[in-house]
Amino acid sequence: MRKALIILAVTAGILTIMAISLGMGFIGFQNTCKDFEIQIEAQYTDNQNVYDNGYKEVLEKSEVPEMYTDQLKELYSQVMSGRYGEEGSKALFQFIQEQNPTLDAEIFRQIQQSIETFRRRFTQAQRELVAKKQAYQQYYAATTSGRFYNMLGGYPKADMARYDIVTSGRTEETFSTKKDEPLKLR
Repeated sequence: MRKALIILAVTAGILTIMAISLGMGFIGFQNTCKDFEIQIEAQYTDNQNVYDNGYKEVLEKSEVPEMYTDQLKELYSQVMSGRYGEEGSKALFQFIQEQNPTLDAEIFRQIQQSIETFRRRFTQAQRELVAKKQAYQQYYAATTSGRFYNMLGGYPKADMARYDIVTSGRTEETFSTKKDEPLKLR
């Protein structure tokens, strides 16, 4: 009888240790899944931030040439009016070397650089989001312990489709039809 009690106590102890281990493993699984979901949501929010700031920067810089052109027109009108008067020059030959105001192309280079920087930063942010989603999916669906614990946990809890990358209609059409055409710049 005493031997049976010892075996029963040892068995109960082993089962208790196994239950605690499984419980702790499940808690760790849940915590990791929640951490992944928080990271994915934060990355998505960062993508919105990168896109918003890049978009605004490009818009703000592109307004500069318009303002610059307006000022140049006004200046040019004043220069011509001051140079030739209201009715223009009546001279048969104008022996002056004219130096007309010009539009600086550097402004347009800066706009192009802003666009390129914006696109690079946004592409990188999108890649980071894809990588985090992939790592999360791999964790809960492709590992043995993840699949086991996920039978109890039912992850992902968050709607992962909400965190899809931003794309264009042209890209969606190309991937759905599996056909693409050369880019037309003009």
